[in-house]
Amino acid sequence: MIINGIVAEYNPFHNGHLYQLNDAKEKNNADYTIIVMSGNFVQRGAPALLDKYTRTKMALSCGADLVLELPCIYACSSAEYFATGAVSLLDKLGIVNHICFGSECGDTSVLTKIAEILACEPEGYTNSLKDYLKHGFSYPSARTQALLHYAPEFHEYRDVLSSPNNILGMEYIKALIRRNSSIIPYTTTRYGSDYHDKAFGEYNCSALAIREAVFNGSDTETLSLQMPAQAYEILTDCFASIAPVSSNAFSGLLHYKLLLEAENGYTDYLDVTQELSDRIVKNLYSFSSFHGFCELLKTKDITYTRISRCLLHILLDIKKTDLEACLKLDYTPYARVLGFRKDAELLLKEIKQASSIPLITKLADAQKLLSEDAYQMLQKDLKRSSIYESVSCRKSNVLMRNELQKQIVII
Repeated sequence: MIINGIVAEYNPFHNGHLYQLNDAKEKNNADYTIIVMSGNFVQRGAPALLDKYTRTKMALSCGADLVLELPCIYACSSAEYFATGAVSLLDKLGIVNHICFGSECGDTSVLTKIAEILACEPEGYTNSLKDYLKHGFSYPSARTQALLHYAPEFHEYRDVLSSPNNILGMEYIKALIRRNSSIIPYTTTRYGSDYHDKAFGEYNCSALAIREAVFNGSDTETLSLQMPAQAYEILTDCFASIAPVSSNAFSGLLHYKLLLEAENGYTDYLDVTQELSDRIVKNLYSFSSFHGFCELLKTKDITYTRISRCLLHILLDIKKTDLEACLKLDYTPYARVLGFRKDAELLLKEIKQASSIPLITKLADAQKLLSEDAYQMLQKDLKRSSIYESVSCRKSNVLMRNELQKQIVII
């Protein structure tokens, strides 16, 4: 049995995602595909456009066999922890053969050369990285400069080092190296629009462009060209009763939390430095919205995305001590099922036999399956899902449902 693993957000699922899923399935001759998917909050530090169960249904309807939730602390973290949390989950399942991802360069050998340096952290590279950070470079820029300084032959890969999907690909491979995992990386060359491109192509725009079109009220026919028919139908069915969710929907909650804790600062929260904490406090009474505050706080060395993640960490109560606790658990201590296909029951059986971590299909069973620390991690994730649910439901004027009341998706 050959199993592909894909780490994704599907925010929302579009034609490029379908192409990648099918390409990996064909090239690796895979029997099943497991998706590790972000829940209700995503890596750029924002809420997902659609809730995790709707996006799970999209993935399963378009060919995935099993969808597992990436814990929130990794889903809305930096590329390194996003990738490491997901890789640890796939590795612990004990049956995954390939981790499959899209990249701009489409060459795993190139990504592996770079990842090996990132994984081993030779002294020359780390000293150079520290120097660039001291001189005010943002972390992504400092890392690129440090790599080029340490390995001048990488100048031909300069573009590789700055592209978002390449960066994630390198982090996946770095995590595999550090875990001494047997999982083999496979990359599909990203086709169509750039990750940050807000413009529509004919059939292959980015997820960002789709989100922008949704918030701008574009006609549904335009959206239908960018998504598989099944995913588009699920999206329109969802929007018939639930409004799309953006960062600004959380503005009131965020401002309240910031005001409440201003006296003590925010350095207890993951990724928040003293400098950023002071900057938040200084500008607190100029707060207009989640998005507007990110724009106000960003600087040459602190990117919009990093600030957005930090503010989300504050809002969701994700602290540095939470990450420390996760590291003691070897990152991901359980596999929570969001949905599966009925014809993938053999896959679930294989996981239960081979996995080194519990497979959670019923939340009611979680406490007896997990250690106390793992159970506390899950409980915090449930609370964060409830925050998303409360904002989404209030915006749509529908009753909120507890996470325990929700059923996993089976198609």
